[in-house]
Amino acid sequence: MKVSILQHDIAWGNPTENRQHLEQLIESAPEADLYVLPEMWSTGFATDPEGLAERDDATLKWMKQMALRYDAALAGSVAVEENGKFYNRLYFVKPDGMVEYYDKHHLFSYGGEDKHYACGNKRVVVEWRGVRFLLTVCYDLRFPVWMRYCGDYDAMLCVANWPTVRIDSWNILLRARAIENQCFVVGVNRVGKDPNCEYCGCSAIINPYGQTIVECERHKECSTEAVLDMQMLQAYRAKFPALNEKDKFEITI
Repeated sequence: MKVSILQHDIAWGNPTENRQHLEQLIESAPEADLYVLPEMWSTGFATDPEGLAERDDATLKWMKQMALRYDAALAGSVAVEENGKFYNRLYFVKPDGMVEYYDKHHLFSYGGEDKHYACGNKRVVVEWRGVRFLLTVCYDLRFPVWMRYCGDYDAMLCVANWPTVRIDSWNILLRARAIENQCFVVGVNRVGKDPNCEYCGCSAIINPYGQTIVECERHKECSTEAVLDMQMLQAYRAKFPALNEKDKFEITI
C-alpha cells in the first residue's frame, strides 16, 4: 500500500481555488493507492462555518473524480452542512465512487468549534486494498482512549490544521499513537496562515516503532509517499504482542 501525503497552503474560504490547486499537486505527485489531504482542506479551519461550510456536493464530486482518474482513494476533511447542522467530516472516497466518512468526535472547544459543529458519535474504520484505516481528525490525536487499537485497524489517518505554536505536541503525539497501538500513523497538516493561526506542516508517516518513514519540510508545500508494509506490521505484532495485554474498557458517549 503506497500512501501519498499532501501538505499544502489553503486559500481561505475558496473551495474552487483549493480544488484546482490540489488537482495540480496530485497530478505532480507519484502514483499512490491513497492520497491524504489536511483537515478542512477546501476552506481552511472555520470554527464558525456559517457562510463557509459547503452546502452542495461540489467538493465531494471532485474527490470522486480524482479517485476515479487516478485509481486511488482520497481522504480529507470538509466543513459541511447537513439538515441544518454543521459537521467536520472526513471523507474517504474510493475509485468506484463509494464514500465512507467520519464526523470529528472531539471538537476543539478551545477555539469554539464545539459551539457551531455537531460531533460524531462513532469510530470509523475503512478497509482499502488490504489495509484497515482508523479515521481521525486533528484534536482527536490528544485522546488515546478514543483511538485505542481494538483489533480493528492497521493504520491511523489523522488530518489536521495544527498550529505552529503547538507543533511539538503534534510531533510527539503522532509517535505516541503509533507506539502504543503498534500501527502506522499518517498525519497530514497544512502550511500557511488563516485569520487566526500560522501552520508549519510537519506532516509525516510513522511506523509502528514510532520511527518516521517520511516527513514534509516545515513551512513548505510538499508531497511525499511511503509504503505501508503489512507483512512487517503483522510480524512485529506477533513477535512483540503487547497489544494482547492492553487494559479493557468501554467507551461511553
